[in-house]
Amino acid sequence: MNSKALRLGTRRSRLAMAQSGQVANAVSEVTGRPVELVEITTYGDTSREHLAQIGGTGVFVTALRDALLRGEVDFAVHSLKDLPTAQPEGLVLAAVPVREDPRDVIVARDALKFTDLPRGARIGTGSPRRAAQLNAYARTHGLDIETVPIRGNVDTRIRFVQDGELDAVVLAAAGLSRIGRIDEVTDFLSVDTVLPAPGQGALAIECAADNADLIASLGELDDPFTRVAVTAERSLLAALEAGCSAPVGALADLLADGQIVKEMRLRGIVGTTDGSRTVQLSTTGPVPETYDQAMALGRELAAEMLAQGAAGLMGERAL
Repeated sequence: MNSKALRLGTRRSRLAMAQSGQVANAVSEVTGRPVELVEITTYGDTSREHLAQIGGTGVFVTALRDALLRGEVDFAVHSLKDLPTAQPEGLVLAAVPVREDPRDVIVARDALKFTDLPRGARIGTGSPRRAAQLNAYARTHGLDIETVPIRGNVDTRIRFVQDGELDAVVLAAAGLSRIGRIDEVTDFLSVDTVLPAPGQGALAIECAADNADLIASLGELDDPFTRVAVTAERSLLAALEAGCSAPVGALADLLADGQIVKEMRLRGIVGTTDGSRTVQLSTTGPVPETYDQAMALGRELAAEMLAQGAAGLMGERAL
């Protein structure tokens, strides 16, 4: 039995370290080998620019992938929503574990819910997708809000609210859950209000394509339902030719009859950041049984959205 430690490449942020630590424990259990975390700094961690300006796609991922390709680490853990939709040569997505809660949440002052925020409330988010949907919801429900672009880790963002600079910030439920701060959430946003980013709440475990033994071991952590769902969501994103900084929301959920999963519903939305125009559609069909079927589901919904003018709502595309 190989007892040499496996090297797991991870970003240095508290959230990345927390989720990588959880994966490390699971991998250690299935392989019987110790796992050591190798901290890697990515461009997205050091740049102070807004994500939409630096292109969004891949800024947190490239350095980890380079380390994998150079053999400096054996596998890497990413937040799946940060992954570019094209899979690079030489690397394989070995596992997509069971997804956490995909919803967005609000952390607001005075424990306020989103709909109870005062007129003119300032809501911080670095995501054009969140801004687009919150502004669209506000417009249709007579709320008066201002979305403010922010950057920074979870601590920094929540501090904006604690210091009184903002009335609320929008974060991902999964991230707060993984760092043990879910109790600070003041409102869980229904996916009918804000559709999450494609792949939100899911992790991606990636390794070299030629490491068959490791691929087999990591594959034990894979959840087939999560994988087909995020594949469909990311296929929609790719077909809209949108990077992860584009204002695209997507969620595939499984519709069950009792214990038996019958169908999958895929919902997608794209909108202008001010919320004035959105295209939102959904499709329901049999649960995809293969990667190709899941990809086709996303492409078909994207084609319908493009036919309704989605492309014109995405603003400047980050090339």
